[in-house]
Amino acid sequence: MANAGRVAVDGGDMMRYAEYTPKANVRSDADLDRRLGGTLIAVGLGVAAAGFAGRYAFQLWKPLGQVFSETFKKMPTSAFSAYYKGGFEQKMSKREASLILGISPASTKAKVRDAHRRIMVLNHPDKGGSPYLAAKINEAKDFLDKEIRQ
Repeated sequence: MANAGRVAVDGGDMMRYAEYTPKANVRSDADLDRRLGGTLIAVGLGVAAAGFAGRYAFQLWKPLGQVFSETFKKMPTSAFSAYYKGGFEQKMSKREASLILGISPASTKAKVRDAHRRIMVLNHPDKGGSPYLAAKINEAKDFLDKEIRQ
């Protein structure tokens, strides 16, 4: 029982059966060639399908691209920007004052004061800012302060 799975060879050396048994799952070259050929065909078909899908997408994209560009041109440019576009109005309005200070038109007096201070630190004429912008910022603060009191 101790020698199960072993064979005695010249001189009494014990060797395993596995060393003498031929491998059962050795594939022939023809079998490997068939499998490799099938893989190459599958890859080729995948590349062709991707090419046709890309061609279809490009043909479809031309009219869609025109529709997108026309729609994009119709949208206001201020919709994509966080900044106020355009010049100032002749007479200050509540909307313009709130846009200048970057706050809601219904903001409290404390929010108006904080927004004014924050913007004036950045745009003060003594620190290199524009006197015209500083005047507009002050005008916006005064206008909103007056509106809140009423």
